[in-house]
Amino acid sequence: MSEGQIRTEVHGHVLKIVIDNAAKKNAFTPVMMEQLSDALTELHDNEAYRVGVICAEGNDFTAGLDMPKFFGPTAEKRNIKEGNVDPFGLTKRCRKPVITAVQGIVFTIGIELMLAGDIVVAAADSRFCQMESKRGIAPLGGAHFRFLSRAGWGDAMYHLFLCDEFSAERAHAIGLVQEVVPPGEQGERAMALAAIIARNAPLGIQVTKEAAAKYIEGGEAAAIAYIPKIRDRVLGSADAKEGIQSFIERRAAVFEGR
Repeated sequence: MSEGQIRTEVHGHVLKIVIDNAAKKNAFTPVMMEQLSDALTELHDNEAYRVGVICAEGNDFTAGLDMPKFFGPTAEKRNIKEGNVDPFGLTKRCRKPVITAVQGIVFTIGIELMLAGDIVVAAADSRFCQMESKRGIAPLGGAHFRFLSRAGWGDAMYHLFLCDEFSAERAHAIGLVQEVVPPGEQGERAMALAAIIARNAPLGIQVTKEAAAKYIEGGEAAAIAYIPKIRDRVLGSADAKEGIQSFIERRAAVFEGR
C-alpha cells in the first residue's frame, strides 16, 4: 500500500500543495509532514510563487496523524529541517497567503493546518473535529489559541471541550471557514481565489499578512508601532509606482513584487 506523499503543482504564480494519501483518508506520516514543510518553505522562499493552496486527494482532507508512525514502538523519528517553515506555523510561518481547501473528514491536525493558513474553503460535506482530549492528550499544533482567535472564547471552548463533530455550516458560522461550496468544487474555488490574490501587489499582500500577525502577537500597540515599517516597505516600491501609473492610464496593474 502507498505510504502517501505531498506533491506540488505550479499554476502561474500559485503553488498548489496536494496531500496524497487517499487510501488512508490522507492520514499524515512523518515523511509527509516533512514534505509539507519542504513545500511550504519553497512557497515562502521562491519569489515566483505569490499564493499557496493546500488541498487533498479523495473524499477526505485528513483523518489526522498516522499515530503508530509518530508514537508507536516503530515510530519514525524525523525532524523539520532547520530554517524550514513549520506546517503548523509555530516556529516559522509562511509569509505568503495560504488558502486551504477541505472536504469530508477534517480531524485534529486538519483543523490546525487550516488555521495555520489564512483562508479556508470548505466543501459542504466537511466534518470537523478537534478530538485530542477524547484520546487522552490535547491539541499540540496551535488549535488552543488559533481556534480561539478565529471563533472567540465561547465557541472555541465549546468544541475543544466537547471534542464533538461539527459541520461546514457551523464552521462557517463561527469563522473557521470563509466559504462553503458544493462537494468537489472546493479545490477549484480555492485556486480561483488564489489567482485573484496573485494579481494584487505581492509586497502589499505579504506586508499586510505580516502586519496583521503583529496585532495577533502583540495587540493594537504593536500593530500601530509597525505602521512606519509598512510605509517604508511599500511606498517606495516599484509596485506602488505601477499601481499609481496603472490608475492614471486606466489599465490593469502588472506587479513584480518589488
